[in-house]
Amino acid sequence: AQKITEPTPVQSEAITIAMDGHDLVAIAQTGTGKTLGFGLPSLTRLAQAKKGRNRMLVLTPTRELAVQVHSVLSLLGKAMKLHTACIYGGVGMEPQTKALRRGVDIVVATPGRLLDHIERGNAKFNDLSILVLDEADRMLDMGFMPDIKRIVKMLPQERQTLMFSATFPKEIERMASTLL
Repeated sequence: AQKITEPTPVQSEAITIAMDGHDLVAIAQTGTGKTLGFGLPSLTRLAQAKKGRNRMLVLTPTRELAVQVHSVLSLLGKAMKLHTACIYGGVGMEPQTKALRRGVDIVVATPGRLLDHIERGNAKFNDLSILVLDEADRMLDMGFMPDIKRIVKMLPQERQTLMFSATFPKEIERMASTLL
């Protein structure tokens, strides 16, 4: 339906590894298809797995990227009967609170707003099996590392972690070594 017939290089490399349930760090420039690189295998694995609440978490550095990733994942997920929620600041919390408390399959969020929800008891990730850090280098540049560390401590240790980044500075290498 999307008229995508050939995978991009990052998709070719990432999809097989992610489908097998392995952790992954992928370095590729913006616009190279990273969202489908983690989205397609993750959605496939979720569709085949036991149902649960908030089973996949995608952290993004900005509201704009959260909305963009959410639009792709919700469109693809709808065909697999997977539900999504997009969590970011600057808008009312009530619709987000309802979605998180009800539970969805996929949560796409910015770190600050997600922490607000977690601290208020709105979001639990007991069933989480996939964590994605999208644009990890930008999250680091924007100072989100402490928030990410706090969030990760609240997630199940037994999970698949996928990191996607345009660059791979030393800080990302250190973060990858602790998360993967």
